[in-house]
Amino acid sequence: MNNPATLLILVFLALTFLQSGYDKIIDWQGNVGWLKGHFEKTFIKNQVPASLMLILVLEIIAGVLCISGFIQLLLNGSNLLAFYGLILSCITLLFLLFGQRIAKDYDGARTIVIYFIPAVLGLYFMQ
Repeated sequence: MNNPATLLILVFLALTFLQSGYDKIIDWQGNVGWLKGHFEKTFIKNQVPASLMLILVLEIIAGVLCISGFIQLLLNGSNLLAFYGLILSCITLLFLLFGQRIAKDYDGARTIVIYFIPAVLGLYFMQ
């Protein structure tokens, strides 16, 4: 185990995305309703359910890749799945940041950056 920072970042992102995905599945209608209001004055107001589904799929795949990458790093030192998990995590966070910016939710966008920093650091530590 020569990269504990990367391992911790992978667990952090896996927990973040898998919990978020779980919440979307359990309370789909509540999330759609809230997001319709959040995006009512934007060009994606009519695409909220499809956008939420895209985010859900990205979060679940990113979370699974991060936890799989964590296991792979521990078992054989390979970082392939961890790399893909971190890349997809960054892409997912950029989608979320884009949504917050177009909704003019600048505090929400700032929060996304807090998650983006460790994801990018994880990629940096893998170099």
